[in-house]
Amino acid sequence: MNNYWLDLANFLRTNSYVFIFLGVWELIWKGLALWRASQNKQRNWFIAILIINTVGILPIIFLKFFQRKIKTKS
Repeated sequence: MNNYWLDLANFLRTNSYVFIFLGVWELIWKGLALWRASQNKQRNWFIAILIINTVGILPIIFLKFFQRKIKTKS
């Protein structure tokens, strides 16, 4: 079991750029989705996106399929 933790620590140390990329990816998508959910007054989606970390999958699904269309004044 101890060998597992050493292997995991070594993996994280040698592949830190992957986790940095995933963190930035999540931050961008989450920020955009949270902004849209707040603008559309979709409180439940806002809370779900804020709490659940899915590496950008939930925010992308929200932005593609569940956000309300913003009405423009003409």
